[in-house]
Amino acid sequence: MSKRDWSLRLARPEDADLMPAIESAAAVLFAEDPDLTELDLSDGWKPDELRRLIRKGHCLVAHVGDEMAGFLASEPFSRELHIWEMDVDPRFQGQGIGAGLLRACQIDARNAGFRAITLTTFRDLPWNAPFYAKLGFEEVTALDAHPRLASELALEADNGLPAERRCAMIHFLD
Repeated sequence: MSKRDWSLRLARPEDADLMPAIESAAAVLFAEDPDLTELDLSDGWKPDELRRLIRKGHCLVAHVGDEMAGFLASEPFSRELHIWEMDVDPRFQGQGIGAGLLRACQIDARNAGFRAITLTTFRDLPWNAPFYAKLGFEEVTALDAHPRLASELALEADNGLPAERRCAMIHFLD
């Protein structure tokens, strides 16, 4: 498969039924990390939660032919668009789909008048913070200036994610 064999579009409510299976398939990568073996990888997004985000108008899906290959779920918070989840089915990884979803999100956010895109992620996993950094995101080091992100990181730690490995990232839009 070449990098041109897939397409992107805005997510539709019916897409929410397919997204959890992609999230579960992509989560297998986390199970390979010995420090994350205790994570409950089955506790993912529910279709109704995803439909709520899709109705806000900034979620994206990628398709290879008629098959959904990946998605990006985001939500507006004032002048920032927050990415809650981005996953690519392992069968389609390495084809530029994740980067395509993120670039399309950046274009959409800029066109919609957002000033930044935010997310939380693992600082050290190559397909997490280093991947986002290549696409213009930077780690938020002054969390006191970003209380929403600080609160999200604290909630993640309360839910069992290792706080020392997690970070918030931001991409400012011009």
